Amino acid sequence: MRNLLCIPLLLLAGLHASAQKKPLTHAVYDGWQSINERYISNNGKWVVYTITPQEGDATLVIQAIDRSYRKEIPRGYAAEITDDDRFVICKIKPLFAATREAKIKKKKPDEMPKDSLAIVKLGKDSVLRIPRIKSFKMPEKGTGQWLAYLQEKALPVPPVVAQPDSATQLNSLLHMADSLARVADSLRNKANEAKTKGLAALKTPKKDANPKPGEPVEEGTELVLRNLYTGEEKKFPLVSDYYFSKPGYTFIIETSRSNTDTLKKAAIVWYNTLNGKADTIFRGYNSAKSFAFDEAGAQLAFIAERDSSTKALQKFYKLYYYRTGMDSARMRVDRNTTGVRNGLTLSETLVPEFSQNGQKLFFGLMPIRKPKDTTLVDFETARLDIWHYNDDYLQPQQLVQLNTELQRSYKAVLNGNDDKVIQLGAEDAENIILADDKNADYVLATTTKGNRVESQWQGFAKTTAYIISTIDGSRKLVKEKQRNFFTISPGGKYVIWYDPSQKNYITYTVSTGVITNITKNIRVPLYDEEDDHPDDPLPHGIVAWHQNDKYVYIYDKYDVWQCDPEAKEASRNLTEGNGRMHKIIYRYTQTDKEEKFITDTQTVVFKTLNEVTKQNGLAFHYMKGPLIPGYSLSGKFQIGFLVVKAKAAKRYLFTSESYNVSPVLETLLDTMFEVTDIQFDDNRKLYRDSLLVSPLYASNPQQKDYNWLTCELVKWTMFDGKQSEGLLFKPENFDAKKKYPMILYFYEKNSDDLYTYRPPAPSASTINIPLFVSNGYLVFVPDIHYKKGEPGESAYNSVVSAAKYFTKKPWVDSTKMAIQGQSWGGYQVAYLVTRTNMFAAAEAGAPVSNMTSAYGGIRWGTGVNRQFQYERTQSRIGYTLWQRPDLYIKNSPLFRADKVTTPLLITHNDADGAVPWYQGIEYFTALRRLGKKVWMLQYNGEDHNLVERRNRKDLSIRLSQYFDYFLKGAPAPHWLAEGVPATSKGVDWGMELEEKKGF
Repeated sequence: MRNLLCIPLLLLAGLHASAQKKPLTHAVYDGWQSINERYISNNGKWVVYTITPQEGDATLVIQAIDRSYRKEIPRGYAAEITDDDRFVICKIKPLFAATREAKIKKKKPDEMPKDSLAIVKLGKDSVLRIPRIKSFKMPEKGTGQWLAYLQEKALPVPPVVAQPDSATQLNSLLHMADSLARVADSLRNKANEAKTKGLAALKTPKKDANPKPGEPVEEGTELVLRNLYTGEEKKFPLVSDYYFSKPGYTFIIETSRSNTDTLKKAAIVWYNTLNGKADTIFRGYNSAKSFAFDEAGAQLAFIAERDSSTKALQKFYKLYYYRTGMDSARMRVDRNTTGVRNGLTLSETLVPEFSQNGQKLFFGLMPIRKPKDTTLVDFETARLDIWHYNDDYLQPQQLVQLNTELQRSYKAVLNGNDDKVIQLGAEDAENIILADDKNADYVLATTTKGNRVESQWQGFAKTTAYIISTIDGSRKLVKEKQRNFFTISPGGKYVIWYDPSQKNYITYTVSTGVITNITKNIRVPLYDEEDDHPDDPLPHGIVAWHQNDKYVYIYDKYDVWQCDPEAKEASRNLTEGNGRMHKIIYRYTQTDKEEKFITDTQTVVFKTLNEVTKQNGLAFHYMKGPLIPGYSLSGKFQIGFLVVKAKAAKRYLFTSESYNVSPVLETLLDTMFEVTDIQFDDNRKLYRDSLLVSPLYASNPQQKDYNWLTCELVKWTMFDGKQSEGLLFKPENFDAKKKYPMILYFYEKNSDDLYTYRPPAPSASTINIPLFVSNGYLVFVPDIHYKKGEPGESAYNSVVSAAKYFTKKPWVDSTKMAIQGQSWGGYQVAYLVTRTNMFAAAEAGAPVSNMTSAYGGIRWGTGVNRQFQYERTQSRIGYTLWQRPDLYIKNSPLFRADKVTTPLLITHNDADGAVPWYQGIEYFTALRRLGKKVWMLQYNGEDHNLVERRNRKDLSIRLSQYFDYFLKGAPAPHWLAEGVPATSKGVDWGMELEEKKGF
């Protein structure tokens, strides 16, 4: 395989050499950039991307690949390039400062600053800006001609009051005096009338009540349909939503009724963009939604309700259908339609969908639920949850999933013009997967019914699969009670799953019902052979299918295998063992979001990782040519998550980065050509290649002004005699003659991330490595290797052995070493301080301190019980609490709290949805009672990791203050020295530094 180093990235790395540089501070966070949105035109000549600071106003950039054109749109986002490569459309956010000011003033939603729309003709400098827009849409696969945008409510126009002249003002005063005299005369007359007729004469007669035009609705706003080629616009009032068909020839407009004009009813309008003709196909409804076109844009399905009031507790929706040539949409399905079982009605939550050939219409049915009894008095009725041992799920999980279950729908289908409903989904077939672009006369159905209780301790529910006919609803069993997921091939010919008991992939041929082990002759493991959990190892997974279901591609640890789904043809290694031979992991990356399968003529793209050097790259393989070598670029960098290909050109767009190079947006041109004078033995033509890599934008140029970091892979021998590895971060200005404090941060294994870029950012839970290293710390991130039943000692074996290794380095201050971790890392920190006193300080985020109480606890974010976590997954105990209580106690820091001498900072938030908050409290109160140095930060309303940026900034400062005090001898902040009482909450945050310095 010919390699091409990413030259532009390596050159950029050289820019960081240098003179004295300043350390990073917490003030740099907001301006640090990321490259977010990124798009490439179909012809591969234009790219669009956003440069987004962590806080503040982003910039959208439109750029020509050849650098002949560059246009910036301040605050632009949500961009789209038209299919004809002529225009870019995007929204423009209001100024960050303006939105912030409006929030401070607590302005109403209608008064908040609104988005604008920008239209840019590629290659031109002018920008058409349209203020106050809600949304815009374009056809998914149109010509690029049409754009529609919905405007915000028009701002009220203040009345213009003319200033009267002096004569007019005098006349007005005289007129007012005459009016007051007449009022006085009227009151006298009324009083005289009351004397003769009584006080009843003073009562105001009742006016006849005018009939209400209807319950108020949220009125739609003005919609504009714009022809981008001509600039012509057509406007539609009172529009609440709108939809293009994929080709863009048809445009649906949904309008609301007017609150002031009873003649203006809610309506659905079918607009033909070819001839400009508009037809109203449906009117007079309360609610219409879930609009769906067929592929050609000739058929439309939607869900509507027109019989109940707005506030009705129970509404019955119906499925309506329209196709070109009909006068109006007609109802096709309601709860009384043939095939709809008693107790079911049309689902309002499942969007209808047509098969690609337009012959099938899929939709949902849902149970009719009893409405709430509004006659009951709320404060007189009991409020409780009832737990039952036969429930499928525990009550907390039921409550988390409540909205999902209330909206649970069962898929059904109409075939052609037949109005008989064929129900496919059911309580025992809750998941339906369509096949062959939804054209197949069957679907794959899966269910976990009858197997859900044991998920409490297994962490999964076994699944049963069926093939269900879309013609008559009949079922064929595929396989019962399997652990792993079932999927169906794109063409619908095969169902495939991984069987952990056989450690192989199994297929079911739909046409014959034959079940085949298709990987039994592959001699390398297809599962994670290094998995150290007390459970079946997980498979490496399926890559993709080949066109026409000819092959299925499957991963081993390194390579990709091409397998015949009926095992008639021997499996072959697509990467020809290159991965295992050279310790390179190949992982397929999909460059086209619409891709359904791999084709014969496709160039497939793999991301690569060298397991030894940790170098990353991209490998390109032309499916019609030799298997390998293909061609690749690789080096001391990492490729970003997305790799995007231009639809009509061999041009790719991606980002690359390294530990010292902020993400660079790059394009790669595939210039493969065919050499016809060389033949393989089997007469396949040889393809040669070249790669042209070009950088477009390098983010965060300000990084060159700061003392950055270096990163290196370090190997050492653990206490058990085995070798491990980890990442050592040093300051860019590292001096081997100095001694540095060191923080060890860990979770499980992180060494593969050697070339990952880590930006300065406020912490969600862990130390920000660039910030600490820039300020004179060393940071080491060791890999941890686990043994069943010994998670605590496994951490000791890995982390403490690494710390001991570094104490022998002359540039490490062995008296100023600390440990930090969050969640599972926080548990390990909490455990390690009970086993050693070699660390000067420790911070544990969201730690489990007592496995005996955590074992039966709830992960409140999902509502699931934690038992499976200890028996099978991350905690790695491998037994129930009653089988091996000794292991739970041995691995619980709480039971060794009296052994702690290391100062410990705990962070545990009161809305933690993963580790119960009381785990932090148990440890804190034990250590406090024992007179240990312990603090706990509890962020109110925050989850497992901090979400709110204000809290992240706060934690970042406190982590710096904490470690600076114990490892650098800096002054202690007031919160650390004295605490902050509840009486000062919200007034004093305790950040100010005491005069007395630390140790």
